[in-house]
Amino acid sequence: MTRPGLPKLIATDLDGTLVRSDETVSAYTHGVLDRMRAAGIPVVGATGRGPRLKELTRNDIRAADYLVMAGGGCVVDQSDPAGPVVLRDERLSAEVLAALLTDLEAAVGPLTVMVEGSDEHDAPLWGDYHPAWPYQDRFEARTRAECLSHDVIKAFVRTADHHVDELLETARQLVGPEVASLTQAGLGFVEICPPGVDKASGLTVVAERLGVDPADVLVFGDMPNDLPMFAWAGWSRVAVSNAHPLVRAAADEVTLRNDDDGVAVYLDRLFSR
Repeated sequence: MTRPGLPKLIATDLDGTLVRSDETVSAYTHGVLDRMRAAGIPVVGATGRGPRLKELTRNDIRAADYLVMAGGGCVVDQSDPAGPVVLRDERLSAEVLAALLTDLEAAVGPLTVMVEGSDEHDAPLWGDYHPAWPYQDRFEARTRAECLSHDVIKAFVRTADHHVDELLETARQLVGPEVASLTQAGLGFVEICPPGVDKASGLTVVAERLGVDPADVLVFGDMPNDLPMFAWAGWSRVAVSNAHPLVRAAADEVTLRNDDDGVAVYLDRLFSR
């Protein structure tokens, strides 16, 4: 339930929440976020995007002093005049991932697998080609052995026969949270992250650094990978109207869809009271 007054920290998902379907962020949204920051309320971008997409992410949420990336596995402090400081950088063991994939394929059949292995600027994902992956310009076909040759930031899997939510439920029955953190972000793939990694754990790094209680944090989201931060934040949890049903059900409030600048409209009204 929304608390009185104003939040002490604002965190928002990007794709599907802040970023519109045409992959842009409106000047209106940028302006509202700038007002929040100028009012002394830190803004955090909390995204599934990996650190290889830092520049794109900075452009989409220019008001953010902190970025929680890779679903919480990478946290970057951008407020230091000397340059960005990486506060968290978690990796998933290649050995653990290989065993996990073997067990999952035994249960559900052949998997399409991609991995995010590099944090270099605009580095491609490696793995099995699939036409449904929306970012083919940042993809490179590699063998499973090459994908598992070193630890990864995260992995993506899908099958031909399972809806992503069904595959996620099955995978969670097979893979304990002490092995890996599993979620989905609306791309049609189950995402496999290091154990203990989600947006809530990433935001915890930021909140502790700033001395902010989770009860004073306002969050926005649209997909199941936002549910951990919805459970963690206490000031209010706001879903855009185009959100996944599970996210809408977990929300305290629902704002307009991403294409109608729902995050900015909510914040504009909040600060105009």
